[in-house]
Amino acid sequence: MLGEKPVAATIAVSEMSRARAFYEEVLGLTVTQDLGGAVVYRSGTSAVFVYESEFAGTNKATAATWGVGEDFDDVVQALRDKGVTFEHYDDLPETTRDGDVHSFADSGMRAVWFKDPDGNILNVGNAPA
Repeated sequence: MLGEKPVAATIAVSEMSRARAFYEEVLGLTVTQDLGGAVVYRSGTSAVFVYESEFAGTNKATAATWGVGEDFDDVVQALRDKGVTFEHYDDLPETTRDGDVHSFADSGMRAVWFKDPDGNILNVGNAPA
């Protein structure tokens, strides 16, 4: 039923102007629809829906994940260059951390996590793009 349909990450924010600065200037996402209190961004062949909500930042789990494949190191450095601070999760099972990068045992997967201005947790991994 839904397996053939596109899906979008949906992220609540408290202040649209601050969120737009982050998602557009720091992450480099492109606006496809400006709905006033909400914005739809294009991200590859996917979408990110950002909207104002009183519940912004209350999700304590990862809200969106980007698989960037072989561009992982370049994307992580570009985020650092834009001032992004990475989260460290030293209690993840079968995972080690070298600086900001978490590596998953035996899979070759690597990932970083960071937060948007409202504290929404975002993730970039080296999964194929």
